[in-house]
Amino acid sequence: MNGGLSKLWAKDGTKSVLASLISILIGMAVGGVIILVVGVNNPNLGLSGAWEGIRLVFGGLFSTGRSASGALTFGFNPTSVGNMLFRATPLILTGLSVAVAFKTGLFNIGAPGQYLMGTAATLMLALSIPTETVPAPLVWLIAFLGGMLAGALWGCIPGLVKAFLNINEVLACIMTNWIAANLVTWMFDGSDFRNLVENTKSGYIYKTSYNGVQTAKLGLDKLFPGSQVNGGILVAVLIAVIVYILMNKTTLGYELKACGANRHAARYAGINDKRNIVLSMAIAGALSGAAASLYYLSGNTEFFWSTYQSLPATGFNGIPVALLAASNPIAVIFTGCFMSMLDIVGLQLTNLTAYNEYITDVIIAVIVYLSAFSLVIKLWLSGRKKKKAAPEPAAPATPPDGAGEARNAKGGEAK
Repeated sequence: MNGGLSKLWAKDGTKSVLASLISILIGMAVGGVIILVVGVNNPNLGLSGAWEGIRLVFGGLFSTGRSASGALTFGFNPTSVGNMLFRATPLILTGLSVAVAFKTGLFNIGAPGQYLMGTAATLMLALSIPTETVPAPLVWLIAFLGGMLAGALWGCIPGLVKAFLNINEVLACIMTNWIAANLVTWMFDGSDFRNLVENTKSGYIYKTSYNGVQTAKLGLDKLFPGSQVNGGILVAVLIAVIVYILMNKTTLGYELKACGANRHAARYAGINDKRNIVLSMAIAGALSGAAASLYYLSGNTEFFWSTYQSLPATGFNGIPVALLAASNPIAVIFTGCFMSMLDIVGLQLTNLTAYNEYITDVIIAVIVYLSAFSLVIKLWLSGRKKKKAAPEPAAPATPPDGAGEARNAKGGEAK
């Protein structure tokens, strides 16, 4: 039994999971302390209000509102769970985008730009192809693949300059992010895709449902009534499984990880390192583009086209999702859902208490910082376990009577 536990502990994956869980627990605890301090110092909240805030932080996903007496009630909330899955869909894919780059030794901070390019391509295709002549499901597929292709092409740019000019991919990604923001703004400015039907929304692009194109619900709307969830979450999970198989069960995945471990050693072994660097960033870009496609193809979301003012947070939020998952594609599914859950918790805090949703931003920030130190936490866990389990030095065995003399005599004869 102890041997099995020791083997389980020795696995690097076990320490990675524990490091992520410790990061999450500390972040949640810090959030609880902040809520308590704010509540005690706010006469409108007090200790009872602080206790409600803490309960919502840890169980807000299952909050069903307040009873007639004003007390918080908890139970299965299909609307909140469905909205959590809907918000998790793009986070899972941008998390995969960052994770794939991490596995190949690259830091894809260009996910926001790739996300924007995927958004532009998806919306233009979904809104411009007439569904009167082309079936709506086929238009959906074309728009989805077009968004992935646009993201992949945009991801290739930092990959090319890294592979052939040895320019740091972080710098190249930052530049491509802002180029994408301004380029997308220019593409939509004055276009026919702007919402001119509703005068108050001229800064937005039409929803894809305006052209009859939207992601099928696949029965999820019946499981989670009143929510925005659709079949996109199933597509995201399927893509995560495909990425896991690609990275861990194929020759291409081995070559990508080999280049990440040591580019020069991989080249010496006959692996084309330049090709794999570009391919890695292209795959990462395609995943970010897929995130944008699934989000806007839902048919119930609008895109604010003046993107030059800011970059989409979804692209940056993929970084903590990948860090908490230790770049494991399957674990990204769960960390994406967890980050999405915190968004729902923030809304519940705002709607049901005098707190605001920014407290959950603090929690996320703490978790992000700790996840960046996950290697330190892993080393701490390893060191503590070794110190605790170190066996006492065994005393030298005493040979039986006469054994020593016989051994000495034998040695003398050999001489």
